[in-house]
Amino acid sequence: MNFGTIDIVIFVAYCLLIITVGLLVSREKKGHEKDSKDYFLASKALPWWAIGASLIASNISAEQFVGMQGSGFAMGLAISTYEWMAAATLIMVGIFFLPVFLEKQIYTMPQFLEKRYDSRVRTSLAVFWLLLYVFVNLSSVLYLGALNLEAILGVDFTMGMIGLAAFAVIYSLYGGLKAVAWTDVVQVIFLVIGGLFTAYLSLELVGEGNFLNGLGDLRKEAVDHFTMIFEKDEFMIPDGTGGKKDAYLDLPGLTVLFGGMWIANIGYWGFNQYITQRALAAKDIHHARNGLLFAGFLKLLMPLIVVIPGIAMYVLVSREGGAGEFTAAMTDSTKGIIKSDKAYPVLLNILPVGLKGLSFAALTAAIVSSLASMINSTSTIFTMDIYRNYINKDASESNLVVTGRIVGVIALVLAMITAPQLTSFDQVFQFIQDFSGYVSPAVVAIFMMGIFWKRTTANAALIAAVVAIPLSWAFGLVESLPFLDRMGIVFAILLFLMMGVSALDKHRDASKAVQIDKPWLRYGMIGIILATIGVPIYHGLDLLGLSNIVRGIITLAIAGLMLWSLLAFQTEKESEGDSEAMDESWFELSGTFVAGSVLICGILVALYWIFW
Repeated sequence: MNFGTIDIVIFVAYCLLIITVGLLVSREKKGHEKDSKDYFLASKALPWWAIGASLIASNISAEQFVGMQGSGFAMGLAISTYEWMAAATLIMVGIFFLPVFLEKQIYTMPQFLEKRYDSRVRTSLAVFWLLLYVFVNLSSVLYLGALNLEAILGVDFTMGMIGLAAFAVIYSLYGGLKAVAWTDVVQVIFLVIGGLFTAYLSLELVGEGNFLNGLGDLRKEAVDHFTMIFEKDEFMIPDGTGGKKDAYLDLPGLTVLFGGMWIANIGYWGFNQYITQRALAAKDIHHARNGLLFAGFLKLLMPLIVVIPGIAMYVLVSREGGAGEFTAAMTDSTKGIIKSDKAYPVLLNILPVGLKGLSFAALTAAIVSSLASMINSTSTIFTMDIYRNYINKDASESNLVVTGRIVGVIALVLAMITAPQLTSFDQVFQFIQDFSGYVSPAVVAIFMMGIFWKRTTANAALIAAVVAIPLSWAFGLVESLPFLDRMGIVFAILLFLMMGVSALDKHRDASKAVQIDKPWLRYGMIGIILATIGVPIYHGLDLLGLSNIVRGIITLAIAGLMLWSLLAFQTEKESEGDSEAMDESWFELSGTFVAGSVLICGILVALYWIFW
């Protein structure tokens, strides 16, 4: 990319602004030493708008800017279901889960598991998350970020990783979550404005100078890229090796609405440390909920920024018929095939002077904000759940902060070692979803059962944690089973397993149960579970060659058994020693939150109606 002087000025100004803001907000009042609450929970003083902005800045990274645009190039608007369903999930988290976490006054999600179950479950899930953050999340963000620095600026891949890591470390390790959250407010402005400009110009390029013509041409020339729900064998996409695969394997029909997509989203937005940590740092429950709502509205906007430009690149490449400037730029020089994840860097290269710097700043903002968030959450979990519990139980507050900083650096080094191994994937975004899916069913099952089914025992949760990955791996061997359906099936099995073990377990600690005296919340969770498991089971039975009628009967039977089990399990007479019920005020919804939630749901219905 040929940067003009104004591009360099914009980008340097962005870098200096982020570092300055990060260091300024990290300062403590004279005489006050930063403690673990300051470092890991931003002194519990974040307002709703900072929470919402930080959630989006932490979530939208190179995996979306680059990976999701690559998926947009390959399969079109359908990949937007991750963004749009996330908006609905954020509402659900605000209603069902967030009040419980705030009432428990926790620092980390594993800490809740010890309060609800025991230390074994806490440690098991802490290790799960640490491995996921370092070897999947951090490594993928570094890989995609460095890949684009190489493609855009010609920066060596390894030096690019080091540069991005150093940028994130400069302010995040010193200031902790407070620095991360407040710089995210600035980052999300660059992210949205730069992303919208890139989307506008990509459509203008398709329309040969006219934005509206480009929008119309996009719908005409990429008709198959504007379908939200794929049927089996309907649409083929690149497999990363020069061949093709069925898009249904990535987005299997109705499963994106009633199936594994819920598990992926609930696991990510509801029980993921580097996401929920922002809400845990809120001033109060209302700021936390409104922050989620603000993030939900921003998620509705994201496909315009992270998917549409990818579809535009698909149209431009298609017009060349296999030979041309865009085709050559999209082609991997080592494999000689078109690489979907090259869509965004190629687009950046053709932006006019001035907007290159702004768009590149937006990409860098997305990468660095996510890196900073993941570093902080990785260090939080290790420090609070591993170090303080097993290595140094008497650690001082200053020692905890120092440990967190050291762990952040180590995590980055490990991620940089792993990142180059991701080059074999055509769509790194799908790699992230796939591997996260090995853990998500267990995480969602353990938390949901722990919150809404009082008789769930620690042994049941531990067994679910232990068998989840082998079970997911076994189902993963079935090549024709989409990973989202795999997640739904594994989730159903884990629920049955946890109920069975809990029913037989005589070592239940009733004092640790979460007491929620609002039946509509419990029955709402039952409805969500039934909506989640039905379609994946129906799809899975197709692999046995059964007729639609037989598959339907078996699916209804399994769903009925699940319903009966959950209702019987929940209404069984409680034993003595149960914990005190939660204050009902935690679950009271403000008029703003209700109105905003209804509006988001209405927009979602309209979007799926239009693009079904």
